[in-house]
Amino acid sequence: MTTLKELKKLIFSLKIRRKKSERNNTTTTIHLHGSNGFYIGLKLIFWRKRRRVFSFISAISGCLLLLLFSSVYFPPPTANNLFLPRHSSVRHVVNVREALEYNFEAMFQVPASGGNLGRDLWSWSQSTFYYGCSNASKTFQTANRKKLPDRYLLIATSGGLNQQRTGIIDAVVAAYILNATLVIPRLDQQSYWKDTSCFAEIFDVNWFISYLSRDVEIIKELPPKGGKAWIPRTIRVPRKCDPTCYETRVLPVLNRTQAVELTKFDYRLSNRLDTELQKLRCRVNYHALRFTDPILKMGKLLVERMKMKAKYFIALHLRFEPDMLAFSGCYYGGGDKERAELGAIRKRWKTLHASNPEKVRRNGKCPLTPEEVGLMLRALGFGSDVHIYVASGRMAALDYIVCDETDVFVANNNGNMARMLAGRRRYFGHKPTIRPNARKLYKLFLDRNNMTWEEFSSRVRTYQIGFMGEPNEMKPGKGEFHENPDSCLCQARGIETIEEKNRKDAVEMSDEYQSIEDPDWIDVDYLYKIEEFMSD
Repeated sequence: MTTLKELKKLIFSLKIRRKKSERNNTTTTIHLHGSNGFYIGLKLIFWRKRRRVFSFISAISGCLLLLLFSSVYFPPPTANNLFLPRHSSVRHVVNVREALEYNFEAMFQVPASGGNLGRDLWSWSQSTFYYGCSNASKTFQTANRKKLPDRYLLIATSGGLNQQRTGIIDAVVAAYILNATLVIPRLDQQSYWKDTSCFAEIFDVNWFISYLSRDVEIIKELPPKGGKAWIPRTIRVPRKCDPTCYETRVLPVLNRTQAVELTKFDYRLSNRLDTELQKLRCRVNYHALRFTDPILKMGKLLVERMKMKAKYFIALHLRFEPDMLAFSGCYYGGGDKERAELGAIRKRWKTLHASNPEKVRRNGKCPLTPEEVGLMLRALGFGSDVHIYVASGRMAALDYIVCDETDVFVANNNGNMARMLAGRRRYFGHKPTIRPNARKLYKLFLDRNNMTWEEFSSRVRTYQIGFMGEPNEMKPGKGEFHENPDSCLCQARGIETIEEKNRKDAVEMSDEYQSIEDPDWIDVDYLYKIEEFMSD
């Protein structure tokens, strides 16, 4: 191809020849005209070449301008235009980097309506096919045939109201095992809660005695011995003591002294007993232990007021309190002040070793923060129009009533109140009880700003399978009995609650749940390994 430089040389030589041609004859003039034509042709070729070059340069410049324009006005292929700010003029256009940063923040937008659980949020469709069944069989010996004369068992409970409730329940069973007359239990008035109430001020004592009269003889106080006050022998049994343990440790003392008081009586009876004794536990818990009329009246008033606000409501046992947070060993980002305050509270439990907060949280043993609870509920489908009763304070009896009557109960930990209510709600119709799958949700909460709300809510619903209080959600014998009273749950014949595969998945998911023990469970004298209580 002829270059521009060669063309210029050729034109210059033609100009020289033209000057020489002017001096020649007519014949030469004719040749000049021919050369002029050739000169003009070459000049045209030159300009065509130059035009092509300019066109090529213009094309390149246009491409560069187009790329620059697209980089400013359009996101890269990995970004989503839906999350970038939309502006009507060039003045409001942000640069690419700022747009991408905004994109990551805008992806996780919590809607007011929440997610879609795919079913009725407030009840289980087949829960009516399950019912509580705690009546004694014909082979169960009654009190008048079994009790030994002049054998009295006294109980000193321990902890908060719900922990003491477990002691009262087990005291009845212990009296039945020992063939003894039970004296109305003495409530703990020296615990962390400093509640000075006695048994008769909280529970209907006459109903308690009469309802259990066929099972165990119960009296209000220890009778005098020989006209004098009777001082019983005080002993303590190990935690989770089975019937054989009571027969070997307590019965010989009881036969010798005739009156024994078991102190610090909380969870002093084995979780696994034969069916008849488990049913006795249920009769005490779900029927005999009834609050006094003034407490029942106030509790029902609170429920009615919640129902006036909306047809359905949630009761949330948040349990995000200093003593709970201190015992859990978790850290919530409050800096040195938080560590100092919770560290001071932790000194209550002298045997509580230092923990690794991150490890505890990874294992699902930290209560969710209020924000995390809200995100979980919204993802499950509860919108901003739902009313929530927050159970937290010293009015434990009132909280118990409202949480029992609520349409959906949400427990933020697996302590005493949460367990007792979970079992009660199973016994009376499998009302929805939500327990956070904290182990799985922990990672999801950390990662939530890197995903859309739709992805987040979908994962929450998946992780919560087996943690929603559905029938057959827990394996028989799994967990603490008061939480899963399987011996006292009956099913209508020929009814299957959910498909076998779904039930298996739910059970497997539920088995991963690891509870946070309530601090009131701690017994310094019999706490050999704190790890046993953290994973029990």
